[in-house]
Amino acid sequence: MSKRILPIVLVAMLPILSACGQPVADDKAAYVGEWRAQTMRLEVTKDGTVHYKRVRGNTTTSINAPLRRFEGDNLVVGIPFIETTFEVSQPPHQAAGTWKMVVDGMELTRAP
Repeated sequence: MSKRILPIVLVAMLPILSACGQPVADDKAAYVGEWRAQTMRLEVTKDGTVHYKRVRGNTTTSINAPLRRFEGDNLVVGIPFIETTFEVSQPPHQAAGTWKMVVDGMELTRAP
């Protein structure tokens, strides 16, 4: 394949590859919802879409990608060959009537 055609093919395939998310299984349903902290937002939808935004000083990181799989409690999101793992050190749980989860060292609270 010529060097000119390859980028066009990859760009054309991006919507197909990005639509390959995995719906959240029933045993992981507690992950579904919008989770917030002062400098971080993580939304996991039932259909397997993940929206993430984190601000650190002057740097903002945003990811909008399909859920690929769970590895234990961790979420793996992205498209084939480009994935990132969100490390979940405390899976969703209730504390004093509020849902909480710790992701990448940040305690998040589920929005009502």
